[in-house]
Amino acid sequence: MTRTTLLSTIVSWILCGCVSTVTRDVPLDLGPAPPDDGKLRIIAFGAHPDDCEIKVGGAGARWAAAGHHVKLVSLTNGDIGHWRTSGPELAARRHVEVQEAAKLLGVTTQVLPIHDGELLPTLEVRRAVVRLIRHWNADVVLSHRPNDYHPDHRYTGVLVQDAAYMVTVPFFCPDTPHLTTNPAFMYYADRFEEPLPFLPDVVVSIDDVVERKLDALGVMVSQFFEGGANGHAGLLPDDEAGVARREKEVRDRFSAWFASTAEKFREDLVDRLGEEEAAKVKHAEAFAYCEYGRRPTDEETERIFSFEP
Repeated sequence: MTRTTLLSTIVSWILCGCVSTVTRDVPLDLGPAPPDDGKLRIIAFGAHPDDCEIKVGGAGARWAAAGHHVKLVSLTNGDIGHWRTSGPELAARRHVEVQEAAKLLGVTTQVLPIHDGELLPTLEVRRAVVRLIRHWNADVVLSHRPNDYHPDHRYTGVLVQDAAYMVTVPFFCPDTPHLTTNPAFMYYADRFEEPLPFLPDVVVSIDDVVERKLDALGVMVSQFFEGGANGHAGLLPDDEAGVARREKEVRDRFSAWFASTAEKFREDLVDRLGEEEAAKVKHAEAFAYCEYGRRPTDEETERIFSFEP
């Protein structure tokens, strides 16, 4: 068979339905959309039920406290993220944990029915991400960068990055009205150096809400108290004093993490806040703009991260 004949045959198969070009959509309950009340609409994506809470829980709580609309989305259900249990039992447990965390942070949260460890940058998931962003009518979209130790984190970054233009295309997912203004797409801070280290565009204090953020992480017992996928039975104390020590150990570790972010990006805090105010910041979160979305002006960036009503 010649190359021309082969191509003609493939085209004929497609036209006759012998080769399906139809993809199945990810089951998606969009829920209520935020009102058009002049408040900011922020949607953050993480790979697992805990990633958004770690990466943007402080800023999310500050936005929510100011009356803005904040949604956290986990693209997988976390069903292999434990050393002892897995499957539907673990997925259900982690869903309860993030809902409790959302109450503490004052935000909305959603978990998609994709298996942990199996996230891929497919057309189906891209459609889900685009629909979620459009439905939220987002001003700001946040996610992992596409370079990360975990494949689910990497592909979350790719999927959200791929949505940065498609949310404005009318005939892509035409069942969900397209956005006429592209949101600002942003990345969470991370420690990875290849191919490029994280360089922040904005660093914000979370001191006002750090205890609330630590409380929210504390209710994710399966991941932090019990150690998640890399935990073990030895982490679990069998007496009240041991439980209290373990809880404090987890809380102190996260507090030190968020304090190290403030120290690492102290000069950026100085640039934004000035020497005197920057010196007061003990805990911080940092974010960088994705060049594929809309790039706000410095004035708009300041408005977004002023956390004012």
